[in-house]
Amino acid sequence: MSKSLAGKRFLVGYALSPEKMSTFMKDSLVIHARERGVDLIPIDINKPVIEQGPFDCIIHKLYDTEWRKQLGEFSLQNPTTLIIDPVNAIEKLQNRVSMLKFVKELKIENLETPLQVFVSEDSSESPLDAMTREGMKFPLIAKPLIADGSANSHQMSLVLNQNGLTKLNPPIVLQEFINHGGVIFKVYVAGDHVKCVKRKSLTDISVDKLETSSENLISFSQVSNFADQNQSDRESFTELMEAAEMPPLSFVNEVANRMRDALELHLFNFDMLRDSRTGTRYLVIDINYFPGYAKVPEFETMLTDFFIDIARKKRSSETANLDQLETKAKEADSNGNNL
Repeated sequence: MSKSLAGKRFLVGYALSPEKMSTFMKDSLVIHARERGVDLIPIDINKPVIEQGPFDCIIHKLYDTEWRKQLGEFSLQNPTTLIIDPVNAIEKLQNRVSMLKFVKELKIENLETPLQVFVSEDSSESPLDAMTREGMKFPLIAKPLIADGSANSHQMSLVLNQNGLTKLNPPIVLQEFINHGGVIFKVYVAGDHVKCVKRKSLTDISVDKLETSSENLISFSQVSNFADQNQSDRESFTELMEAAEMPPLSFVNEVANRMRDALELHLFNFDMLRDSRTGTRYLVIDINYFPGYAKVPEFETMLTDFFIDIARKKRSSETANLDQLETKAKEADSNGNNL
Protein backbone atom coordinates (compact mmCIF):
# COMPACT_ATOMS: atom_id res chain seq x y z
CA MET A 1 0.00 0.00 0.00
CA SER A 2 1.43 3.40 -0.96
CA LYS A 3 2.27 5.87 1.77
CA SER A 4 0.33 9.14 2.18
CA LEU A 5 0.73 12.31 4.19
CA ALA A 6 -1.29 12.84 7.33
CA GLY A 7 -2.48 16.26 8.45
CA LYS A 8 -1.28 19.40 6.69
CA ARG A 9 -1.07 19.17 2.91
CA PHE A 10 2.25 19.59 1.11
CA LEU A 11 2.21 22.37 -1.50
CA VAL A 12 4.51 21.95 -4.52
CA GLY A 13 4.78 24.85 -6.95
CA TYR A 14 5.99 24.01 -10.43
CA ALA A 15 7.51 26.33 -13.05
CA LEU A 16 7.87 24.65 -16.43
CA SER A 17 7.95 25.59 -20.08
CA PRO A 18 4.73 24.93 -22.03
CA GLU A 19 6.37 21.95 -23.74
CA LYS A 20 7.49 20.46 -20.42
CA MET A 21 4.03 21.06 -18.97
CA SER A 22 2.44 18.92 -21.66
CA THR A 23 4.89 16.04 -21.20
CA PHE A 24 5.14 16.03 -17.41
CA MET A 25 2.13 17.56 -15.67
CA LYS A 26 -0.34 14.84 -16.52
CA ASP A 27 -3.79 14.73 -14.93
CA SER A 28 -2.97 11.26 -13.63
CA LEU A 29 -0.03 12.68 -11.64
CA VAL A 30 -1.99 15.64 -10.27
CA ILE A 31 -4.84 13.40 -9.13
CA HIS A 32 -2.60 10.70 -7.67
CA ALA A 33 -0.57 13.25 -5.71
CA ARG A 34 -3.68 15.05 -4.47
CA GLU A 35 -5.17 11.81 -3.15
CA ARG A 36 -2.04 11.31 -1.07
CA GLY A 37 -1.80 14.80 0.40
CA VAL A 38 0.36 16.58 -2.17
CA ASP A 39 -1.00 19.56 -4.13
CA LEU A 40 0.78 20.46 -7.38
CA ILE A 41 0.30 24.18 -8.03
CA PRO A 42 1.27 25.94 -11.30
CA ILE A 43 3.50 29.01 -11.03
CA ASP A 44 2.60 31.77 -13.47
CA ILE A 45 5.99 32.66 -14.99
CA ASN A 46 4.52 35.92 -16.32
CA LYS A 47 3.99 37.19 -12.77
CA PRO A 48 6.53 37.73 -9.97
CA VAL A 49 7.03 34.48 -8.09
CA ILE A 50 7.27 36.45 -4.84
CA GLU A 51 3.58 37.30 -5.21
CA GLN A 52 2.56 33.64 -5.51
CA GLY A 53 2.35 30.79 -3.08
CA PRO A 54 2.72 29.81 -0.36
CA PHE A 55 4.82 26.81 -1.38
CA ASP A 56 6.51 24.16 0.72
CA CYS A 57 8.62 23.25 -2.29
CA ILE A 58 9.29 24.50 -5.83
CA ILE A 59 10.30 22.30 -8.76
CA HIS A 60 11.38 23.94 -11.98
CA LYS A 61 12.98 23.58 -15.39
CA LEU A 62 13.56 27.08 -16.72
CA TYR A 63 16.95 28.47 -17.63
CA ASP A 64 16.53 32.15 -18.50
CA THR A 65 18.20 34.90 -16.48
CA GLU A 66 14.92 36.47 -15.32
CA TRP A 67 13.71 33.21 -13.81
CA ARG A 68 16.99 32.71 -11.94
CA LYS A 69 16.74 36.23 -10.54
CA GLN A 70 13.14 35.71 -9.43
CA LEU A 71 13.91 32.36 -7.86
CA GLY A 72 16.83 33.88 -5.94
CA GLU A 73 14.67 36.72 -4.61
CA PHE A 74 11.90 34.29 -3.63
CA SER A 75 14.38 32.09 -1.73
CA LEU A 76 15.72 35.03 0.25
CA GLN A 77 12.24 35.95 1.46
CA ASN A 78 11.06 32.34 1.86
CA PRO A 79 14.05 30.45 3.28
CA THR A 80 11.95 27.47 4.42
CA THR A 81 10.69 26.74 0.89
CA LEU A 82 12.73 23.94 -0.66
CA ILE A 83 14.02 24.64 -4.18
CA ILE A 84 14.39 21.46 -6.22
CA ASP A 85 16.87 21.78 -7.55
CA PRO A 86 19.31 24.67 -6.88
CA VAL A 87 20.27 26.49 -10.08
CA ASN A 88 24.02 26.16 -9.48
CA ALA A 89 23.67 22.37 -9.21
CA ILE A 90 21.57 22.14 -12.38
CA GLU A 91 24.22 24.07 -14.32
CA LYS A 92 26.58 21.10 -13.98
CA LEU A 93 24.45 19.24 -16.52
CA GLN A 94 24.17 22.03 -19.09
CA ASN A 95 27.58 21.43 -20.60
CA ARG A 96 28.26 18.10 -22.31
CA VAL A 97 31.98 18.35 -21.70
CA SER A 98 31.72 18.79 -17.95
CA MET A 99 28.66 16.60 -17.32
CA LEU A 100 30.54 13.31 -17.73
CA LYS A 101 33.82 14.26 -16.05
CA PHE A 102 32.61 13.47 -12.56
CA VAL A 103 31.48 9.95 -13.62
CA LYS A 104 35.12 8.87 -13.82
CA GLU A 105 35.69 10.21 -10.32
CA LEU A 106 33.01 7.88 -8.95
CA LYS A 107 35.35 4.94 -9.69
CA ILE A 108 32.57 2.36 -9.94
CA GLU A 109 33.67 -1.01 -11.26
CA ASN A 110 32.57 -1.69 -14.86
CA LEU A 111 31.33 1.89 -15.32
CA GLU A 112 33.02 4.21 -17.82
CA THR A 113 32.32 7.08 -20.19
CA PRO A 114 33.04 7.05 -23.93
CA LEU A 115 35.97 8.92 -25.41
CA GLN A 116 34.95 12.40 -26.45
CA VAL A 117 36.48 15.70 -27.51
CA PHE A 118 35.18 19.26 -27.71
CA VAL A 119 35.83 21.36 -30.83
CA SER A 120 35.27 25.08 -30.31
CA GLU A 121 34.38 27.69 -32.91
CA ASP A 122 37.75 29.39 -32.75
CA SER A 123 39.88 26.27 -32.42
CA SER A 124 42.96 26.10 -34.67
CA GLU A 125 42.59 22.32 -34.54
CA SER A 126 40.29 20.62 -37.04
CA PRO A 127 37.67 18.10 -35.84
CA LEU A 128 39.67 15.34 -37.55
CA ASP A 129 42.88 16.32 -35.76
CA ALA A 130 41.02 16.55 -32.45
CA MET A 131 39.50 13.08 -32.73
CA THR A 132 42.81 11.60 -33.89
CA ARG A 133 44.60 13.15 -30.91
CA GLU A 134 42.12 11.46 -28.56
CA GLY A 135 42.50 8.09 -30.30
CA MET A 136 38.94 8.11 -31.58
CA LYS A 137 37.72 6.32 -34.70
CA PHE A 138 34.61 6.45 -36.86
CA PRO A 139 31.69 6.25 -36.38
CA LEU A 140 31.16 9.16 -33.99
CA ILE A 141 28.21 10.94 -32.42
CA ALA A 142 28.19 14.74 -32.84
CA LYS A 143 26.36 16.60 -30.08
CA PRO A 144 25.80 20.30 -29.30
CA LEU A 145 27.92 21.58 -26.41
CA ILE A 146 24.96 23.05 -24.51
CA ALA A 147 22.36 20.72 -23.01
CA ASP A 148 19.62 23.04 -21.79
CA GLY A 149 16.53 21.15 -22.89
CA SER A 150 16.02 23.32 -25.97
CA ALA A 151 15.35 21.89 -29.44
CA ASN A 152 18.89 22.79 -30.52
CA SER A 153 20.43 20.81 -27.67
CA HIS A 154 18.86 17.62 -29.09
CA GLN A 155 20.17 18.04 -32.64
CA MET A 156 22.63 15.17 -32.86
CA SER A 157 24.19 13.33 -35.78
CA LEU A 158 25.93 10.08 -36.59
CA VAL A 159 29.26 10.83 -38.30
CA LEU A 160 30.46 7.97 -40.49
CA ASN A 161 33.62 9.32 -42.08
CA GLN A 162 35.91 12.30 -42.67
CA ASN A 163 33.55 13.83 -45.22
CA GLY A 164 30.85 13.85 -42.56
CA LEU A 165 33.12 15.78 -40.21
CA THR A 166 33.47 18.61 -42.73
CA LYS A 167 29.72 19.20 -42.61
CA LEU A 168 29.68 19.93 -38.89
CA ASN A 169 29.61 23.43 -37.45
CA PRO A 170 31.47 23.90 -34.14
CA PRO A 171 31.06 24.25 -31.25
CA ILE A 172 30.42 20.51 -31.05
CA VAL A 173 31.23 17.55 -28.88
CA LEU A 174 32.40 14.43 -30.70
CA GLN A 175 31.74 11.19 -28.83
CA GLU A 176 32.83 7.70 -29.84
CA PHE A 177 30.05 5.36 -30.93
CA ILE A 178 29.99 2.06 -29.05
CA ASN A 179 28.14 -0.91 -30.47
CA HIS A 180 25.57 -1.78 -27.81
CA GLY A 181 23.09 -4.19 -29.33
CA GLY A 182 20.62 -1.50 -30.32
CA VAL A 183 19.36 -1.08 -26.75
CA ILE A 184 19.86 1.87 -24.42
CA PHE A 185 19.14 1.82 -20.68
CA LYS A 186 17.53 4.98 -19.37
CA VAL A 187 17.77 5.33 -15.60
CA TYR A 188 15.36 7.79 -13.96
CA VAL A 189 16.09 9.20 -10.52
CA ALA A 190 13.71 11.06 -8.19
CA GLY A 191 15.46 11.37 -4.85
CA ASP A 192 15.85 7.86 -3.42
CA HIS A 193 13.58 6.37 -6.09
CA VAL A 194 15.25 4.80 -9.13
CA LYS A 195 13.78 3.11 -12.20
CA CYS A 196 15.61 1.64 -15.19
CA VAL A 197 13.88 1.06 -18.52
CA LYS A 198 15.24 -0.15 -21.85
CA ARG A 199 14.57 1.65 -25.09
CA LYS A 200 15.32 1.12 -28.76
CA SER A 201 18.59 2.74 -29.79
CA LEU A 202 20.94 2.91 -32.77
CA THR A 203 21.71 -0.44 -34.33
CA ASP A 204 25.24 -1.79 -34.23
CA ILE A 205 27.44 -0.62 -37.08
CA SER A 206 29.77 -3.20 -38.58
CA VAL A 207 33.04 -2.34 -40.32
CA ASP A 208 31.53 -3.55 -43.61
CA LYS A 209 28.51 -1.29 -43.26
CA LEU A 210 30.77 1.62 -42.37
CA GLU A 211 32.99 1.08 -45.43
CA THR A 212 30.19 0.49 -47.90
CA SER A 213 27.78 3.18 -46.80
CA SER A 214 27.13 6.04 -49.21
CA GLU A 215 26.18 8.27 -46.27
CA ASN A 216 28.58 10.64 -44.52
CA LEU A 217 26.52 12.39 -41.85
CA ILE A 218 23.10 11.30 -40.64
CA SER A 219 20.87 13.29 -38.27
CA PHE A 220 19.32 11.24 -35.46
CA SER A 221 15.89 11.84 -36.96
CA GLN A 222 17.06 9.93 -40.05
CA VAL A 223 19.25 7.30 -38.43
CA SER A 224 16.57 4.63 -38.79
CA ASN A 225 17.03 4.90 -42.55
CA PHE A 226 20.61 3.76 -42.12
CA ALA A 227 19.49 0.45 -40.66
CA ASP A 228 18.21 -2.41 -42.76
CA GLN A 229 14.48 -1.85 -43.18
CA ASN A 230 13.03 -5.11 -44.45
CA GLN A 231 10.37 -6.80 -42.33
CA SER A 232 12.58 -9.68 -41.27
CA ASP A 233 15.29 -7.36 -39.93
CA ARG A 234 12.76 -5.25 -38.06
CA GLU A 235 11.24 -8.31 -36.42
CA SER A 236 14.70 -9.64 -35.49
CA PHE A 237 15.64 -6.32 -33.95
CA THR A 238 12.40 -6.18 -31.93
CA GLU A 239 13.07 -9.65 -30.59
CA LEU A 240 16.66 -8.65 -29.78
CA MET A 241 15.54 -5.64 -27.79
CA GLU A 242 12.89 -7.57 -25.89
CA ALA A 243 15.45 -10.25 -25.03
CA ALA A 244 18.08 -7.73 -23.88
CA GLU A 245 19.00 -8.37 -20.26
CA MET A 246 18.60 -5.45 -17.87
CA PRO A 247 21.67 -4.31 -15.91
CA PRO A 248 21.89 -5.73 -12.37
CA LEU A 249 19.56 -3.76 -10.10
CA SER A 250 22.25 -3.38 -7.44
CA PHE A 251 24.59 -1.85 -10.03
CA VAL A 252 21.93 0.56 -11.32
CA ASN A 253 21.07 1.70 -7.79
CA GLU A 254 24.72 2.18 -6.86
CA VAL A 255 25.38 4.35 -9.92
CA ALA A 256 22.18 6.35 -9.41
CA ASN A 257 22.79 6.97 -5.71
CA ARG A 258 26.44 7.90 -6.18
CA MET A 259 25.50 10.26 -9.01
CA ARG A 260 22.75 11.88 -6.95
CA ASP A 261 25.14 12.61 -4.10
CA ALA A 262 27.92 13.85 -6.38
CA LEU A 263 25.63 16.09 -8.44
CA GLU A 264 23.59 17.24 -5.42
CA LEU A 265 20.46 16.87 -7.54
CA HIS A 266 17.14 15.14 -6.91
CA LEU A 267 15.59 14.98 -10.41
CA PHE A 268 17.61 13.62 -13.32
CA ASN A 269 18.19 10.64 -15.58
CA PHE A 270 21.18 9.15 -17.31
CA ASP A 271 21.54 7.13 -20.50
CA MET A 272 23.70 4.04 -20.24
CA LEU A 273 24.94 1.53 -22.82
CA ARG A 274 26.30 -1.99 -22.45
CA ASP A 275 29.35 -2.60 -24.65
CA SER A 276 28.50 -5.44 -27.03
CA ARG A 277 32.11 -6.60 -27.04
CA THR A 278 32.25 -7.49 -23.35
CA GLY A 279 28.71 -7.58 -21.99
CA THR A 280 29.91 -6.31 -18.60
CA ARG A 281 31.22 -2.85 -19.49
CA TYR A 282 28.68 -0.05 -19.14
CA LEU A 283 29.08 3.50 -20.40
CA VAL A 284 27.19 6.60 -19.34
CA ILE A 285 26.74 8.72 -22.46
CA ASP A 286 24.43 11.50 -21.29
CA ILE A 287 22.84 12.97 -18.16
CA ASN A 288 19.68 15.07 -18.28
CA TYR A 289 18.04 17.27 -15.69
CA PHE A 290 14.31 16.85 -15.00
CA PRO A 291 13.67 14.29 -17.78
CA GLY A 292 10.37 13.04 -19.21
CA TYR A 293 9.19 10.96 -16.27
CA ALA A 294 5.84 10.30 -17.92
CA LYS A 295 7.62 7.72 -20.10
CA VAL A 296 8.32 5.61 -17.00
CA PRO A 297 5.78 2.95 -15.97
CA GLU A 298 3.84 4.09 -12.86
CA PHE A 299 5.67 7.43 -12.84
CA GLU A 300 2.82 8.93 -10.79
CA THR A 301 3.69 6.71 -7.84
CA MET A 302 7.42 7.27 -8.22
CA LEU A 303 7.14 11.07 -8.16
CA THR A 304 4.49 11.22 -5.46
CA ASP A 305 6.62 8.98 -3.24
CA PHE A 306 9.46 11.42 -3.84
CA PHE A 307 7.32 14.43 -2.88
CA ILE A 308 6.18 12.66 0.29
CA ASP A 309 9.80 11.88 1.20
CA ILE A 310 10.64 15.57 0.80
CA ALA A 311 7.61 16.60 2.86
CA ARG A 312 8.50 14.29 5.73
CA LYS A 313 12.15 15.38 5.78
CA LYS A 314 11.07 19.03 5.76
CA ARG A 315 8.59 18.54 8.58
CA SER A 316 11.09 16.51 10.59
CA SER A 317 13.65 19.31 10.21
CA GLU A 318 11.10 21.95 11.19
CA THR A 319 10.10 19.93 14.26
CA ALA A 320 13.74 19.54 15.29
CA ASN A 321 14.31 23.28 14.92
CA LEU A 322 11.18 24.04 16.95
CA ASP A 323 12.33 21.66 19.69
CA GLN A 324 15.70 23.42 19.79
CA LEU A 325 14.03 26.81 20.12
CA GLU A 326 11.77 25.56 22.92
CA THR A 327 14.75 24.05 24.73
CA LYS A 328 16.69 27.32 24.48
CA ALA A 329 13.65 29.27 25.68
CA LYS A 330 13.28 26.98 28.71
CA GLU A 331 16.99 27.30 29.48
CA ALA A 332 16.81 31.09 29.24
CA ASP A 333 13.72 31.13 31.45
CA SER A 334 15.39 28.85 33.97
CA ASN A 335 18.53 31.00 34.05
CA GLY A 336 16.38 34.12 34.53
CA ASN A 337 14.55 32.56 37.47
CA ASN A 338 17.83 31.59 39.10
CA LEU A 339 19.15 35.16 39.09
